[in-house]
Amino acid sequence: MAPGPINSRWSAGVAAALFALVIVVYWAAHLGGPPRGGSGVTGAANAPNMPAGDRDSVDLSDAQLATVKVEPVGERDFPREKEAVGSISFNQDLEVQVFTPYQGRIIALFAEVGNDVKRGQTLFTIDSPDLLQAESTLIAAAGVMDLTTRNLARLKELYTTRAVSQRDLDQGTSDQQTAEGNVRAARDAVRLFGKSEAEVDRIVAERRADSTLVVPSPIDGRITARNAGPGLYVQPGSAPAPYTVADIDTMWMLANVTEDDSPAFQVGQSVQVRIGAFPGRLFDGTIANVGVSVDPNTRRVLVRSEIKDPRHELRSGMFANFIIGVGAPVRSPAVLLDGVVREGDGSHTIWVTADRRRFARRMVQIGARRDGYRQILDGVRPGELVATDGAIFLSNMLATASAR
Repeated sequence: MAPGPINSRWSAGVAAALFALVIVVYWAAHLGGPPRGGSGVTGAANAPNMPAGDRDSVDLSDAQLATVKVEPVGERDFPREKEAVGSISFNQDLEVQVFTPYQGRIIALFAEVGNDVKRGQTLFTIDSPDLLQAESTLIAAAGVMDLTTRNLARLKELYTTRAVSQRDLDQGTSDQQTAEGNVRAARDAVRLFGKSEAEVDRIVAERRADSTLVVPSPIDGRITARNAGPGLYVQPGSAPAPYTVADIDTMWMLANVTEDDSPAFQVGQSVQVRIGAFPGRLFDGTIANVGVSVDPNTRRVLVRSEIKDPRHELRSGMFANFIIGVGAPVRSPAVLLDGVVREGDGSHTIWVTADRRRFARRMVQIGARRDGYRQILDGVRPGELVATDGAIFLSNMLATASAR
């Protein structure tokens, strides 16, 4: 019958249509869209899967290229250095507390805190009963020696005429020698108070004792403390000292370095110090001591350096940056500072180009900074072209395009 073949053809068509539908569903489920050569939605479906290089690249027009400077990556020597922040302090090894050598009341003071003084310059004077006693003893001894000297001369004359015996002459000689010894001892006792030979001779000649004891500065330096006033009774070694004088030809720099960096610091290493009050200048020094323990709270180690200050410019308490070389210089790729961009997440990027028109953002690992260049530890090779001026413009351009 005629209807039989027609039904068969209709069934075959339905089966073919179902098969085609299955194929379309398969492609949609497993391949994200129809096969190549299918409908025009392919491009739209592939857009979200664009490679990362496309998302981090920008193409510049001729006008935009004028704002960007491109240079090849070069190589430079970067010193291996460690840095730390510290503060300037007086050299306590050369800081002297000036006490009176004998007790007494202060008469006058001749220096203020901050004054520079020379060795031997008078700091203060005291009324010393000990000095008065020593000078009085010297005057008495000198008088006895004059008497025994005249007596010996008279005995020698009498002995020539046999008016006195040899025994009397010997006794006179002994007395005169004893008197000379007492005078020498008394002169030495007075000199212990700081009196010169001329001053001692004047005391003997004038037969006048003066109880004013002069206390001089024992070193050249700067007055860092004064704890005395006229009328104050002072004693040897009784704290606080009336004056403290510090040698300021060298100063200390105290820096607390991290526990991890501490092995890099050794006694005797040369250091360079930058002081905020003296921009553009470096002060030379040497590490004098590395702490023997780690602070349990901060996990830091105290490093003490002696800094040369021949012009006496540094002041205690100044902040300083402490730089020390810990190895031979390293030759590395280098990019101008303006060519490295710090991103919002703390990472650092540069913009690389092959044709000076299309620029791709690339993450890099940075190192030291020196003479206007940034050391690149990883992420770029020497000779590659990078944007050295206008890198921030490229980053802003990309951010604007991504926000659309």
